[in-house]
Amino acid sequence: MIIGFAKETSPMEKRVALTPAVIATLKKTGFDVVMETGAGEASGFSDLDYVEKGVKILSGRQEVFKTAEIILFVSALGANPVEGKADIPLFRKGQIIIGQLNPMEAQEDIDKLSQMGVAAFALELLPRISRAQSMDVLSSMATVAGYKVVLLAADHLPKMFPLLMTAAGTISPARVFVVGVGVAGLQAIATAKRLGAVVQAYDIRPAVKDQVESLGARFVELPLETSGAEASGGYARAMGEDFLRKQRELMTRVIAESDVVIMTASVPGKKAPVLATADMVRQMKAGSVIVDLAAPQGGNCEVTKPGQTTTFGKVTIIGPANLASTLPYDASLMYAKNITNFLLNLVKDDKPLLDSDDEIIRATKVTAAK
Repeated sequence: MIIGFAKETSPMEKRVALTPAVIATLKKTGFDVVMETGAGEASGFSDLDYVEKGVKILSGRQEVFKTAEIILFVSALGANPVEGKADIPLFRKGQIIIGQLNPMEAQEDIDKLSQMGVAAFALELLPRISRAQSMDVLSSMATVAGYKVVLLAADHLPKMFPLLMTAAGTISPARVFVVGVGVAGLQAIATAKRLGAVVQAYDIRPAVKDQVESLGARFVELPLETSGAEASGGYARAMGEDFLRKQRELMTRVIAESDVVIMTASVPGKKAPVLATADMVRQMKAGSVIVDLAAPQGGNCEVTKPGQTTTFGKVTIIGPANLASTLPYDASLMYAKNITNFLLNLVKDDKPLLDSDDEIIRATKVTAAK
């Protein structure tokens, strides 16, 4: 089968779906690979890097779509809602597309693909099972974001992270509070600790306490009833407004004492819970920083503006939209490995298993080829 990928058209997207490192594996399995010229340049991979691995370079996007049987994306459809619509007329019956599709926000486009007979697989719908871990793009990209979010905070904070004892006196360490201890939160904790900060973390799932403490941070325990806070697959479950109100009241003191608050709490398929109100932000010290990784889902902070860096009083609020893309080289390496593992599971003996009972295929398929 022929796999193809083109330049990403989503604004500010620098990642690429495949990197030269995975081409040998795909070709050994029997795939041929074509790409649009320059598709990997923004990630740091030249056309020559791909040609040396046996990839055929095509001059334009339309040529890739016309040639390939499987089209790979980083972001398409609902994950690229404006520019992505231009690709829909390029698809053809029997074609397969794979990538981050955000199908819940693109029902109209999904319906069009279904009518066209195009099979689409959304990688963000991968089930949380051990066999799918090597394909888990959300965890891979959260790892990148969790690292970069701390660097963003450090860059905007008007003080240094580590404890320093100098001839000029002692400089106390920055205090970092991480809210939400998923993959991104754990990476943020580890990175902040490496930079020398005093780190605290909180999650509604008490089970993550050991993970927090294993990284050298203190787990903040709030006197709240948290039974049932963990959904299937290890994700946090959406909680009611009364719970959130009590949670905000108890977190106010911890947030006020922190120099940096990193917010990562999200619930798949739902608006992010508001965990820090405007009143809570007002109680923070001048120069403090909030970085809200949940900004694309509405934000954990009431005053976050998605995609913008703003000030509220004397506090800097950062609402990054696509942090993984700011480190495109390594993010692409991880993403390409994930999507390659998905492909190897999807295609057997040069035939895609579109109607398979395989849990991974069934969970990610949002349209079926006719």
